[in-house]
Amino acid sequence: MRHVPVPAPQHVGPRRRRRSRSTLWAVAAGLLAGAAVGAGGSHGAVAAPRAYPALAPAAAGARAQQVVSAVNAQRVKHGCRRVTVNAKLTAAAQGHSDDMAARGYYEHATPDGKDPGARLTAAGYRWKRWGENIGKGAKDPRAVMDAWMRSGAHRSNILNCTFKEIGVGVSLRSNGPWWTQDFAAR
Repeated sequence: MRHVPVPAPQHVGPRRRRRSRSTLWAVAAGLLAGAAVGAGGSHGAVAAPRAYPALAPAAAGARAQQVVSAVNAQRVKHGCRRVTVNAKLTAAAQGHSDDMAARGYYEHATPDGKDPGARLTAAGYRWKRWGENIGKGAKDPRAVMDAWMRSGAHRSNILNCTFKEIGVGVSLRSNGPWWTQDFAAR
């Protein structure tokens, strides 16, 4: 039997409107499931963050574009407008995928505590709201999108019509691939 890692739950930034209790329970369940799956992760001594060169940037870029196309197909199918690719969000997403792969963790926050909102701000993106999906081990864009669309928490980010822009990062290191989707609106 082959073990297929379950994608980590989304992490969602500030929201202005109140959510229903059922939505909050679904998100909480996703977070608890992700915590249980990720409990065996590497959280020992971690080196200070640094930039890691992307491996096979052309291949990673092609896969990232396929994810964006799949996201937009789902959004249109469900009545949302397409998201546009933003270079700053892409840089933040790629940096997070590369960092997770290089330092061996699988979380929305880096081992030194930097959350997605802080990473987007550091990349120069002035956001009003954001959402993030991460995944590990899915071998191609179709597999990671299928996993995200089967997860209520991830699906809610993909189909959140208030998000206007996206950045996708893919690290093709041998211990992955590692996937990050950063959604945002200004």
